[in-house]
Amino acid sequence: MITQELTDAEVAAAAARAGAEVVRGLHGQELERIDKGAGDFATTADLAAERAILDVLRAARPDDAILGEESGRQGAADADRQWLVDPLCGTLNYAVGNKLVAVNVALRGGAAAVADPFGGEDGEVFHTDGTRAWGQDGKPLAPTAATGLVDVNLDPPFPGAPGFRAVDLLAHPDFVAGFRPRVVSTSLALAWVAAGKRAAYVTDGGDLTGSVHFAAGIALCRAAGCVVTGIDGAPLEAGRARGLVAAADAPTHARLMDLIRSQGRFSPAQG
Repeated sequence: MITQELTDAEVAAAAARAGAEVVRGLHGQELERIDKGAGDFATTADLAAERAILDVLRAARPDDAILGEESGRQGAADADRQWLVDPLCGTLNYAVGNKLVAVNVALRGGAAAVADPFGGEDGEVFHTDGTRAWGQDGKPLAPTAATGLVDVNLDPPFPGAPGFRAVDLLAHPDFVAGFRPRVVSTSLALAWVAAGKRAAYVTDGGDLTGSVHFAAGIALCRAAGCVVTGIDGAPLEAGRARGLVAAADAPTHARLMDLIRSQGRFSPAQG
């Protein structure tokens, strides 16, 4: 039962789990597509999953504001707290039958959860209270670079070009020598970095700290102890961040910064 006595981390996990159940249940069905312009679209699964998530948040935190990818801003404009909801990250993957998707729920500046609807038999939920992070089994997340796998987001737009182009990073001989690239086209990869399933994740972009797509994954990585910065190496600060590099440890992050710097057209921040 969803009650107001749940902690924020429990609320985030319950909401993400509710969305994931919808996503899992509708997978493989013929879904209506809702055009959002510029080649982007939502499906009826996105809308249904967001409704399920909002039902949980409203029951547990009726006074909080919500920013949903599909439904926009809801709740009091002057609310002290706001939840960020991405009901289906990887819609194009999902629409063609691919199961690489995520459900993201984050309290701005606090607790968060990322659900993998198809991880294991009944899905997998990663969550954090803003300080610590746990996996589905309740054990603390333990990032590690041992896999050598680095996910790189190649979806447009590319605001860092020509100074930074992710495709150039993939072709760099030192990248190929030290890492193995992966492209899953969903922010689920951030949760995988926190959980030790990926060594790092790299994406271009502007300020992602308040993004419904990335806020939950960023919160997980930070709480798990990952090194998280912009693609310029600078700390993620609201309004100033540039893209995202999340690495399992400092040496991996430093190697990626060196590779980005060596492209020759982009100078990451020092430190």
